[in-house]
Amino acid sequence: MEDIIISVLQRTMIAGTPLLLATVGEIICERSGILNLGVEGVMSVGAVVAFIVTFLTGQPWLGVAAAIVAGMAVSLIHAFASVTLQANQVVSGLALTMLGLGLSGMLGKPYIGKPLAIKMNSFAVPFLSDIPYAGKIFFNQSPFFFLAVGLALLAWFFLERTRFGIKVRSTGENPGATETHGVNVSLIRYICILIGGGFSALAGAHLSISYSKSWIEGMTAGRGWIAIALTIFALWNPGKAIFAAFLFGGIFVLQYLLQPLGISPNFLAMLPYATTLIVLLLISLKDPRKLNAPAKLGEPYKKGER
Repeated sequence: MEDIIISVLQRTMIAGTPLLLATVGEIICERSGILNLGVEGVMSVGAVVAFIVTFLTGQPWLGVAAAIVAGMAVSLIHAFASVTLQANQVVSGLALTMLGLGLSGMLGKPYIGKPLAIKMNSFAVPFLSDIPYAGKIFFNQSPFFFLAVGLALLAWFFLERTRFGIKVRSTGENPGATETHGVNVSLIRYICILIGGGFSALAGAHLSISYSKSWIEGMTAGRGWIAIALTIFALWNPGKAIFAAFLFGGIFVLQYLLQPLGISPNFLAMLPYATTLIVLLLISLKDPRKLNAPAKLGEPYKKGER
């Protein structure tokens, strides 16, 4: 029984890792005032680029680096549209999702069914992995897991305890007042969008070269949309996103545990997404003032506006 519990919790950490990466990236983006609904598309681009580069070179970390660059490159489209052109951020984000899914499908078509010769394997932290129970669950994981948790904590410190983090938060709250203090609002938003794109691409890379060792079209399976919901669930706080992401990772694992009970596979497949809708519904009932949402989220800003 203990082995089963440990195995389930290990898989929960694995399933929650891409959600955590994508959620933290979206939090950074939204705290600057930019709503990015293109997470799903950027994740898909990151997944296919990481797989292709790893497949061709046999170097997973090179695949990760390529994925991050690709994610930032496609996110630049959303940055230009929403910041420079001041276009509708919802439309721009949805267009980015469609572009990312289409582009990844086209690039990955020749690689469908081709397994990787090497993938990112689990890493056991010396000494810590020998701790009973906790060692196997938390300290014998993919490098992406340690990277995700570390980046989430770093993002929290960056947003809450640094001068640049204050600029990011004030840009999302009151860009006009922020600009009067000599802060380049457009530059801050560009940087945050690109960072968010890098995080989303990193989440996609985890799916293709660590979670599995193959590429299939649509392998992101709606995780980008769940990450957007988790951003709200975590109240735009990277620290709380750790709990939120692994909670939903457990829900992903739960659907496989319930299959032997004879429950409809179609019902189980929709479980993570149904839970997402329920969470959003419950959050919508809360007082908006307690949600900690950036005041100017989704609103374009014209330089010199007050």
